[in-house]
Amino acid sequence: MTWRQVFLLYALLNVLVCVPIHLWLARLSSRNTTYDLAVMAAVNEPISVARGRARQLVFALMLIGFAVEGYALSAVLVHMVPLTLALGLGGFGLYVAALFGPAQVASRFIILLFGGGLSQTWLAVIAALLLPAGLMILLPTSPWIAGAILFALLTGLGSGLTSIVGGTLPLELFGKAGYGRRLGWCTSAKQFTSATAPFAMSASMAGMGVVPSLWIVACIALIGAAAFLMIPLVLRRCRAGTRQPLFRRRYHQSIKRIM
Repeated sequence: MTWRQVFLLYALLNVLVCVPIHLWLARLSSRNTTYDLAVMAAVNEPISVARGRARQLVFALMLIGFAVEGYALSAVLVHMVPLTLALGLGGFGLYVAALFGPAQVASRFIILLFGGGLSQTWLAVIAALLLPAGLMILLPTSPWIAGAILFALLTGLGSGLTSIVGGTLPLELFGKAGYGRRLGWCTSAKQFTSATAPFAMSASMAGMGVVPSLWIVACIALIGAAAFLMIPLVLRRCRAGTRQPLFRRRYHQSIKRIM
């Protein structure tokens, strides 16, 4: 099949398969008025206790994490096939790149089965670490095929998890109030860096070569993981700060009783 025929096939699948499913789901959701109140309460109640500057810091860390992660993923994914070819994988690089999609889908099933009790913040940290982990396996082992397969699987899992936490992390941290605005900021930051990454990666590969460019991307991706990792640390400090005035008040009350 030519590439035009492939795209026409995708269009037909969307019209003939996806549209009927969405119409059926729309009718089903319009008839279903029963909601799990416990789940709704958990969704509507944010876990963040940060206020003022601390709240702004949590939001800024989240933006940095999504922006950096979007850059790293886009830099690798757009150049996936040329990168695998340049690393000596030959025609097998096409099959390695094809593993990315199934791994991305598999991440949903993994979260469905094992990630029910996992915080979205820690899920974001895990997602951000999977790409640099894959690169750290690929670069020292290339052109070893098994290393390339692990790289594709880890990158696909990371991308799939990122698409999940992109919507759930702002809701978990800040609640439903202003959720659309925060989601718009996160998406804009990620899309902006994703759009600039292919050009920057091309210039980097032309100037320094493939291997140094990929190591730079791995280091950049670790910065995104560090930004997500700082969020629970800031929240823990805020919770400790909210408990401290109560402790001091009880301490002073106890002193007055003694006096």
